[in-house]
Amino acid sequence: MIDVHVHPVTPFEQNCSLLVCSVTKEAVVVDPGGDVAGLVAQLQQLGAKPVAIWLTHAHLDHASATAELAERLQVPIIGPHKDDQFWIDLLPEQARRYGFPPARTFEPSRWLVDGDTVKVGEAEFVVRHCPGHTPGHVVYYNREAAFVVVGDVLFDGSIGRTDFPRGDYATLIRSIRERLLPLGDEVTFLPGHGGTSTLGEQRRTNPFLVHPERYGPYSD
Repeated sequence: MIDVHVHPVTPFEQNCSLLVCSVTKEAVVVDPGGDVAGLVAQLQQLGAKPVAIWLTHAHLDHASATAELAERLQVPIIGPHKDDQFWIDLLPEQARRYGFPPARTFEPSRWLVDGDTVKVGEAEFVVRHCPGHTPGHVVYYNREAAFVVVGDVLFDGSIGRTDFPRGDYATLIRSIRERLLPLGDEVTFLPGHGGTSTLGEQRRTNPFLVHPERYGPYSD
C-alpha cells in the first residue's frame, strides 16, 4: 500500500523520502532538508498528491527546506516532538554555519508524542518517540508493510550521534531497545543516511546494540 521513493538531499546525502499511498496517490515528504525544486518535480513525475510534511527531527539536513516546501506545496508540517523546538529555532544560524542555503524557522501544525498515529491515504503509521540523537526525535512505523522510517536513530551497523546539544548516548540506546527493536525483527528500516536493513539484523550484529557499554556511558 506504500511506495517509498528515496531522494537524497544536501551535501550530507540525507535520505529524504516520499511515501506514496498506492491506492490514493496521496504522498508525504519526510525530512526535506533541501532541493525543493527536485522534490516538487519528483512528486509531479510520480503523479502524487502531497498532503503533508513529516519530520523525524529538526537537524539542518533533515529540516532546512521545510518552511519553503510547505509554502510551495501548501501542506501542513507534522512533527517532530516539541522537545526539538530549539533546533527549529537554530535553523537559520546552522544554515549559515554549514554553508547551506538560507533556512527559515517554522511552526509545526502538529507536534507528535509517543503512540500518536498519522496517515497518508489509506496507510497508517504509528509514531514512536525515540530521543537520544535529539530530544524530540520520532520514528514512523507502518505495521502492514513492516516498515519504519527512523531518521538518525539507527543506521546499518551504527547509531545516531549523541554529541550534539541535548543528545544522550544512554537515552538513545534505551530508545532503540525499548521503542524500536520491539517492533519486530522482520521490520525493514529506512535511516536518515545510508542503506536499509532490518531491525533483526541490527539486533544481532550492530556493535552499539550488542556491546553498548564499549562506546559510551550506558546503564541498563
